[in-house]
Amino acid sequence: MSGAEYGLTGDFIFKSAVSFLKGKKPLMAEQYRELSDECRAKAFTVSGYTSMEVLQKFLEELSQACENGTTKRDFLDSMNDFLTRNGYQGMDPFHADVIFRTNMQSAYNAGHYKSMTDETTKKLRPYWKYVTAGDGHVRDTHAQMDGRIYAADDPIWDIWYPPNGYRCRCSVVSLTKKQVERSGIPVSTSPPYDVDYETGEILYRYPDKGFSNNPAKDAWRPDLTGVDPVLKKVFLGKNKDLPEKDAR
Repeated sequence: MSGAEYGLTGDFIFKSAVSFLKGKKPLMAEQYRELSDECRAKAFTVSGYTSMEVLQKFLEELSQACENGTTKRDFLDSMNDFLTRNGYQGMDPFHADVIFRTNMQSAYNAGHYKSMTDETTKKLRPYWKYVTAGDGHVRDTHAQMDGRIYAADDPIWDIWYPPNGYRCRCSVVSLTKKQVERSGIPVSTSPPYDVDYETGEILYRYPDKGFSNNPAKDAWRPDLTGVDPVLKKVFLGKNKDLPEKDAR
């Protein structure tokens, strides 16, 4: 997608994508699984690896790939060289693809989000449209969002902002009011849903498990309610870049 599509330069989006990746915090898988979807957006882990040194290396390689435009093949070769030199089993191409594609999509979509929520851009292009890859590999739930248009500030984007699953290829584009009118597509105000015709129950559709959040918007906000004031002070002193939840 071109930067012009958002009213801003691609360089702006690119730098935001790099900043997003560099802002993630590596965690071991057990710790990562205990986090809420919102917190996971700012954390990073790789299944099968527990060393913080290895996890940090993964994050550095992904950040460099985003910043320098290196390929998935380069990422796989560089990481496997590091892993085997340090006594770990290397990755297979499929595992590397899942890690690379999911993290690159998260980063680039975070960059797009920052561009589209720029005050001037949002005023000129106040509607967003969900777009899938449009092929036979699109998941059914994601396909139900394809082509839907919502207001840029609709709460739907707190849940359905891509990536919405591992290896998700969906994206969001911004639109002017005139573009929406010309499209003939009504502006949606509710999530996609199916109806159980036996019971009449409305079944709302959500992203894949663990992806019902907006990674570009959510911040890691540790809940320190009830924590001893002294311990709270020490924690915040060591983690100045992590916003606190209900820290009073």
